[in-house]
Amino acid sequence: MQYDVIIIGGGAAGCIAAITAAKQGRIVAIFEKNGRLGKKLLITGKGRCNITNNCTQEELMQNIPCNPRFLYSAFSQFSPQDVMDFFENEGVPLKTERGNRVFPQSDKAKDIVVALEKCIKEYGVKLVANKVTALILEDGVCKGVKCNDEEYFAESVLIATGGKSYPATGSTGDGYTLAISAGHTVTPLKPSLVPIVAEEKYCSDMMGLSLKNVTLNLYDEKKKIYSEMGEMLFTHFGISGPLVLSASSHIRNMERGRYKIFIDLKPSLSEEKLDLRIQRDFADNINKSFINSLGKLLPNKMIPVVVGLSGIPFDLKVNSITKEQRKNLVKLLKAFPITVTGFRPIEEAIVTSGGVSVKEINPKTMESKLVKGLFFAGEVIDVDGYTGGFNLQIAFSTGYCAGLNI
Repeated sequence: MQYDVIIIGGGAAGCIAAITAAKQGRIVAIFEKNGRLGKKLLITGKGRCNITNNCTQEELMQNIPCNPRFLYSAFSQFSPQDVMDFFENEGVPLKTERGNRVFPQSDKAKDIVVALEKCIKEYGVKLVANKVTALILEDGVCKGVKCNDEEYFAESVLIATGGKSYPATGSTGDGYTLAISAGHTVTPLKPSLVPIVAEEKYCSDMMGLSLKNVTLNLYDEKKKIYSEMGEMLFTHFGISGPLVLSASSHIRNMERGRYKIFIDLKPSLSEEKLDLRIQRDFADNINKSFINSLGKLLPNKMIPVVVGLSGIPFDLKVNSITKEQRKNLVKLLKAFPITVTGFRPIEEAIVTSGGVSVKEINPKTMESKLVKGLFFAGEVIDVDGYTGGFNLQIAFSTGYCAGLNI
């Protein structure tokens, strides 16, 4: 079977690349072992699909911690505005939320996938439900792909298989194996946007407790490297939730005990105002023991943990608590400590950090510098962004760039 273009992977990058190449009259086939497109897209943004970030090119670059300069040309060719225009033209109204995150107005990721499927059908892209097991390489040129014993030929082959995170969606690291077979270097793979394992047992004691409107401050030894307000969750292994996933992508050199997290449980109150609030609560519970006086201030699951860390005896009557003890309680509530010991496995990460070395890919075209006719797009490349739509923007931009230049 002969095509102009074979695309391995039917995710965000593969779909946009297919549509872009097909619009130029190329005969395109997407090889997707799932047999359906956009499986990972359906679960992004809690099923709402944060497709991009409505920001400037400068802000975009600032949110790519890994090899941002490599993406400059791709972002110029297909910007966040271009992504938004594409989907709105395909009949998906969009909205911009806090942090410039862009979602479909319907809050349904399915609408994004349906728009891509419709477009792919419209431009005659063939979907082949088959797993690519090898590339056909001859004299430094990629001529096609093999699916076990079957061979399919094409002038150009694009690897857009995703990373190793969320293997249930098909991202099982196949693209790295194919890249290595073509002589490419794959940099060490690490989880990014991933839950964090904590040292303290009290995290598991609060398992299932979700905190809203708290500020997470992440320190690399004594230097604050990340701070944001939002939601988080305590789990049996440590912490998770949107704030934690974002913080994880700032941890580039994981060493046990090197990184520390302090949660400001009451970010809207200064220490002075929080102290006054506690005094009011104590006045309302004047004859109660300390542990029974915090019901209005903290969630129930958190009270025994905070009491234990405060150093104030749990059965001490509130009218006997000293000013110094109260001040220490305030400091604890403004900086609740969590020691980072590691990440959860890469399979639980939203994004894979690491991948095919950018030194071996032409940033203007996404073509391999080592093998003619071989292209790369999306998460398989050694680029990743922070949470907020930046990783999907990378997928769309690199996919468009590859599709345009194939």
